[in-house]
Amino acid sequence: MGRYTDNPQAVAALVRGREVHRDVYIDPEIYRLEMKHLFANAWVFVGHDSQTPNKGDYFTTQIGDQPVIMVRHTDNEIKVLYNRCPHKGTKIAIDRTGNTGKFFRCPYHAWSFKTDGCLLAIPLKKGYEGTGLEDQQTGKGMKAVGAVHNYRGFVFARLAEEGISFDEFFGDSLSSLDNMVDRSPAGRLEVAGPPLRYMHQCNWKMLVENQTDTCHPMVAHESSAGTAVQIWKDLGYTEDDPKPPAMEIIAPFMSPYEFFENMGIRTWPNGHGHTGVHHSIHSNYSAIPGYFEALTETYGEEKAKAILSENRHNTVYFPNIMIKGPIQQLRVFIPLAADKTLVESYIYRLVDAPDELLARTAMYNRMINAPTSIVGHDDLEMYERAQEGLHADGMEWVNVQRLYEEDENFDEERVENGTTERQMRNQFHAWVKFMTADMTTKEAAE
Repeated sequence: MGRYTDNPQAVAALVRGREVHRDVYIDPEIYRLEMKHLFANAWVFVGHDSQTPNKGDYFTTQIGDQPVIMVRHTDNEIKVLYNRCPHKGTKIAIDRTGNTGKFFRCPYHAWSFKTDGCLLAIPLKKGYEGTGLEDQQTGKGMKAVGAVHNYRGFVFARLAEEGISFDEFFGDSLSSLDNMVDRSPAGRLEVAGPPLRYMHQCNWKMLVENQTDTCHPMVAHESSAGTAVQIWKDLGYTEDDPKPPAMEIIAPFMSPYEFFENMGIRTWPNGHGHTGVHHSIHSNYSAIPGYFEALTETYGEEKAKAILSENRHNTVYFPNIMIKGPIQQLRVFIPLAADKTLVESYIYRLVDAPDELLARTAMYNRMINAPTSIVGHDDLEMYERAQEGLHADGMEWVNVQRLYEEDENFDEERVENGTTERQMRNQFHAWVKFMTADMTTKEAAE
């Protein structure tokens, strides 16, 4: 047992108003506690229901370090089960996706389970007669996670049996998901292909923080976006000339500080927030022929204009996903160790919208987030340098002080200067809350 285990005061002391201790990024014990407490008590993204469109379809992933299966049950509802047999612990499903029919079958001893996890059959079941198997969890079948909520196709789960409700956890932050879904004339999204996957040798929270860090693009991305902009100028083009889609995507990364200051940042309780309150790097994309007309037919002209006028940049849903509504993208940051994170970048098709929108989304994902991308490597370089630098003993604290205010209230919604680090402080406020929730309860019981 280390100094932080079962010690909520020590965990909470790692976060103070203007700074956080380096252990939140580099300490393996903190990582293990995040898996046990934070990712159990928060609502965590699992997948999109379009990944399991038919009864028996499943998708395997993880919540924190817990392997889970998202499956469409015979009643057409989405279930989320721990991916292990209750008998010997064997993983039930090893393929990323598939269709299991009406039941799962363990490959080790052929125990079988309905797609809601209930025990269906055991070979030679008479060998368990009189042993009390039916009174044990093993005898009930595969264990379901604590709670599941499907919000407009996006499936979230809370591992803990009891805790904060879905609506209380997300509150008004769901407006970003609403805007992304409403951009479909049919009010529905579909996952478009498998995600781009990219391994990062750094702590997962570095990636989450970076989503609302607006003081780095014009610096860190000068080597990529800056080079592209300079080539554009060298070819004789000006800012007023029409840009091809690739330049529309990459050029805004070199916007000046004033652009990002004026764009604004909104924060919500429980660690959620977004950049791009007033405008964003997605604001000036070229119109796609026929798209506005399709939206108008569904919503009417006034609402169609309102939907498209929202150009939020990055919305962080704490703890570990980011969505871009205008570009229909979701990135999930999967923690594998204190210094190892797998990033999966999904794109979505707006059902009944012109195919050109999906083409632009796919181009954005390849250019910005792929292992072969232009821009993503800039960020990765910074994360890995920070992961190494935090081991230096000269200083133990990391600064998150930009536009700090005394007695900040993270239980209220706020809109502030677009370069504030309030959203980072908001995330760490939520980090302490969900890291220590059941530790504090246990301590009180004792």
